[in-house]
Amino acid sequence: MAGWHGSLRVIAQAGGNALTNGLGMTATDASTVVAVAAAVITQPDGNFLLTCRPEGKPYAGYWEFPGGKVEAEETPLQALGRELQEELGIQIQKADPWITRIFNYSHATVCLHFFRITQWYGKPWGREGQQLSWQSSVNITVSPILPANAPVFRALSLPSVYAITHASQQGVEASLQQIEQAFRNGLRLIQVREKEMDEKALRLFSEKVVWLAHDFDARVLLNSNMVLSRQLGADGVHLTGPQLMTLPERPDQEYGWCGASCHNVEELDQAEKLGLDFVVLGPVLPTLSHPGIKPLGWQKFAALIRHYPLPVYALGGLKLDDLVVAQELGAHGVAMMRGIDGI
Repeated sequence: MAGWHGSLRVIAQAGGNALTNGLGMTATDASTVVAVAAAVITQPDGNFLLTCRPEGKPYAGYWEFPGGKVEAEETPLQALGRELQEELGIQIQKADPWITRIFNYSHATVCLHFFRITQWYGKPWGREGQQLSWQSSVNITVSPILPANAPVFRALSLPSVYAITHASQQGVEASLQQIEQAFRNGLRLIQVREKEMDEKALRLFSEKVVWLAHDFDARVLLNSNMVLSRQLGADGVHLTGPQLMTLPERPDQEYGWCGASCHNVEELDQAEKLGLDFVVLGPVLPTLSHPGIKPLGWQKFAALIRHYPLPVYALGGLKLDDLVVAQELGAHGVAMMRGIDGI
């Protein structure tokens, strides 16, 4: 049987989707699934808009991302444009596809196509009498929240740039100086990936990166080494592709955030099956770190992540200037090794 990503893609193209209970996922008849378009309307400071469901609707009084049902012959983006005009009186100027998630309510199974809206015309207001509230992913002040949206807040707390260290090539002191400057410039997520360091040097370097990061309220994930990550008080672990494929379940939550490197649909399926927080997918472009690997290219990258439920960072030969293209194609952001000096 195909994995969740494969099942989702096939059924979504038929107008439906798949069913999830948050633990395991199975395909279901397309006619039994309600396709819904949802908007993450985001201000420059990162705050996003939630609306309260009015009386007369299921889950009245619950807060959710604005949007609504995709009607026959509509694309999700077309439906979202119509819904935002009807509900909030605004017109979309810029919308990027994001993640697609499934939730099984008592009254319906819904496929939520999320878009990130960063530019729009008009000022949002409750045309249906609903309440509106601008919220932050790290401090949600309204309740109750519609159950399908709770996991989305965790995804939204991930920054758009994911840096990867390369101190073995650059030199430890130069790398630490560059990392500190990147933190000062706003970097908030970094992976320590040093395959060529011995155990003692890796521990010392990782410890210094963790100290630096936490001074700036940034997160550090260690590549593959779950034990060291926990010992040093890092914020999580980043799984390699081979490591990902051998795990029967997600590492314990005590390890914190968990991402993984993916290169193909099988690894994407496995990451979703394990319920990881995010993945990186690449290489998208030619890269010095993997000179013998044929890059995916942007077209294949976009095809692989279409209808994928986890946030995806594009990886491989990328710089900060590639962020706009990556997000327009559905990525959460970009992961960079040598591009960190541009942050």
